[in-house]
Amino acid sequence: MLAVAVVTAPAALRLAAAPPGRSAVRAATRTMAPAAGRRHGILAAAPTAGARARWRAELDAIFAAVTTPQAPGLAALVRYRGRTIFARGYGRRDLRSGLPITPRTDFRLASCSKQFTAMAVMLLVRAGKLRYDEPLTEVFRHFPAYGARITIRELLNHTSGLQSYGDWMAKKYANQEPWDIPQISDAGVLRFEERQHGTEFPPGTKWKYSNGGYCLLAMAVERASGMPFPTFLRRRIFLPLGMDHTLAFVYGGPPAPQRAYGYTLDAGRWMESDQDATSATLGDGGIYSSIHDLAKWDRALNRHTLLSAARMRPAITPPHLPGPAGGAVPIAGGGFGSEAGAGRPALYGFGWFLNPWRGHARMWHEGETVGFRSVIMRFPHDRLTVVLLANRVDLKLPALAERAAALFLRPKS
Repeated sequence: MLAVAVVTAPAALRLAAAPPGRSAVRAATRTMAPAAGRRHGILAAAPTAGARARWRAELDAIFAAVTTPQAPGLAALVRYRGRTIFARGYGRRDLRSGLPITPRTDFRLASCSKQFTAMAVMLLVRAGKLRYDEPLTEVFRHFPAYGARITIRELLNHTSGLQSYGDWMAKKYANQEPWDIPQISDAGVLRFEERQHGTEFPPGTKWKYSNGGYCLLAMAVERASGMPFPTFLRRRIFLPLGMDHTLAFVYGGPPAPQRAYGYTLDAGRWMESDQDATSATLGDGGIYSSIHDLAKWDRALNRHTLLSAARMRPAITPPHLPGPAGGAVPIAGGGFGSEAGAGRPALYGFGWFLNPWRGHARMWHEGETVGFRSVIMRFPHDRLTVVLLANRVDLKLPALAERAAALFLRPKS
């Protein structure tokens, strides 16, 4: 199996919600700060000790039903009203050692890494070292002329039209075994894009999920900060938030402290499938973290520890085209995935999908890569967050996260 496309926007994203109309676009554009004293459809029961015990039992039943103690499994985190009410591991992080998954086990986040890449860029924008409307030709000195029409903002919200490095690798190595395909890095993706002569569509006119755009963003962080991308993340995001076990993983560099290894079920047997040709790219999917650390990330987002609410607003605003009389028209294109929903509004910000669920405002992302699945799903108005990390590829984590959310949120008309 050539796994060069496994970090791309998964099919589950295309099934996440009914096609949004303009009302959904307006809902997704609203500021996603919690509103004190408002219910927003939360179940009426107060979070008493009895309610928390009932929720824990119901959550455990959801996740225990899809895992077994001796197989690869998952870690589950649920935070509600500013508190962690559920954090538990299921299964084994490594079948060779037999060590169990715990809240401190580190998983590859795959595309859930993009929210951290976006945050790094936003911190540099605040510092005046990058601009959202800065063209690629100003960031990368040797980028060809077509990059003058692509901005940092368009990389962040997937409207750049960049050629797909995953498609190129799939064609180039179509007849090779996966283990014979050399890994590509963010710098390698930049070199690939510098060899191209144009984009798939005029930048800023259409939405199409692009892993390559986030690889270029990682390189932009390096150029603007003067630090390697993993170092910038550690110094400016992970260490200030106390995320001591989170890192952008580089082979030969610091290890993931309690690393889970990825697995695929093949003919009834679990096969270790931890790395592939795209596992060395960092900006689009190379971060390892644990639910213990991601609870700190969620708290920081709630409290605006790194960026103020105003500075965070671009990350939760879908892309638009200028409209008549100074208005704005939603950009259409790939819906919630890379191909579905042509002509529908693209509800994506900077590293976050923004399509609501059952009438509740939501910012979320799913990750898929060889051996791993992940989902980070936040309902900021409801102060509810569900994080699921798995070292197996057979679990539908968005559906499981929504089942968990349904314990707390009623559908809104």
